[in-house]
Amino acid sequence: MKIIRLRKKVIFLSSLLIITSFLVCRACFAEDIVLSEGQTIYVPVYSHIYVMKGHSFELAISLSIRNTDPDESVTIQSVRYYDSDGQLIRNYVESPMQLKPMASTHFFVSESDKSGGFGASFIVKWNSRSKVNEPIVEGVMAGTKSGQGISFISRGKPIQEKSRK
Repeated sequence: MKIIRLRKKVIFLSSLLIITSFLVCRACFAEDIVLSEGQTIYVPVYSHIYVMKGHSFELAISLSIRNTDPDESVTIQSVRYYDSDGQLIRNYVESPMQLKPMASTHFFVSESDKSGGFGASFIVKWNSRSKVNEPIVEGVMAGTKSGQGISFISRGKPIQEKSRK
């Protein structure tokens, strides 16, 4: 009988702890809405990761750009891919491209392309005619090897607001 009561208490306290953690953590994940007329965004990405000393796991990279504004378009000015040494590897946007409200686009680096190295990155520049919700820019890395798969994301970080001239 004591064991049953003890189990019920443990289950109750565990449930209470989980619910409390969820409620407290929701505030941790809440983000303020940021309006901007343009930004330069840094996105760390990985062409491979090390799984054991001397062994790497090659990854494909998809850079995802999502316009989160329901009313206004944004213009993607440039998408540049850099290697671990900060050297430009590739410019993905030759001329500005418009991303309509709630639209998305992506740019791809194949799993076999190791030119970026472990410290690769993208620099994305965007702007708009008026203040809009900032887009979500993420690197999505994925790879498979011998029946094993891995995937993860890396969120971009604004490093510069649009300069006013």
